[in-house]
Amino acid sequence: MTEETPGFEEKPDVPSGATPDDAEPQAAASSSPGEGAAPAGDASSAQIAGLTAQLDQVRKALEERTADLQRLQAEFQNYRRRVERDRITVKEIAVANLLTELMPTLDDIGRAREHGELVGGFKSVAESLETVAAKMGLQQFGKEGEPFDPTIHEALMHSYAPDVTETTCVAILQPGYRIGERTIRPARVAVAEPQPGAQAVKAEDESEAGDEKDNGPEEG
Repeated sequence: MTEETPGFEEKPDVPSGATPDDAEPQAAASSSPGEGAAPAGDASSAQIAGLTAQLDQVRKALEERTADLQRLQAEFQNYRRRVERDRITVKEIAVANLLTELMPTLDDIGRAREHGELVGGFKSVAESLETVAAKMGLQQFGKEGEPFDPTIHEALMHSYAPDVTETTCVAILQPGYRIGERTIRPARVAVAEPQPGAQAVKAEDESEAGDEKDNGPEEG
């Protein structure tokens, strides 16, 4: 049995002809990375490329969501406009129906005023009703002497008159009513047309008067 000498440390095997100092570089070389390991720069480039791809995907998704949001906003604005337009239309129809029912009463008030029967408390009530109707947008139209317009007038009587130059409303039998630009009831009128042949006679008279003016008085 061999006894170990205290303080004696084993040395690595050193080839013959080599000094002990030559063993240290060999140990360091054996602990270095293998020749097949990837450089650190290549790993960083691959990581940056991956992050760039992810960023592009996120940017594309954001653009798609933004486009969806803009489309939804446009649809909502169109919906609000349609609702507001429908609300106004329904209101106008309701007002027109109410005022249509009141027209016979308004006609009675007008006839009573023409005959001098609109007096006392009845006059106050009638005027209040007319004021409310006007506030709701009801407008009365139709006057004697205005040209006949078939879009707003309804001719119930027809005659000829020598003092008119075109078809004219000579009497308002029943006034017309409108709300804004919408005609609820045309004015019912009596119309008069120029007397047949009156235009020709008038043109002939004007021609003769012009000739006399051009010729002037004869010299003596």
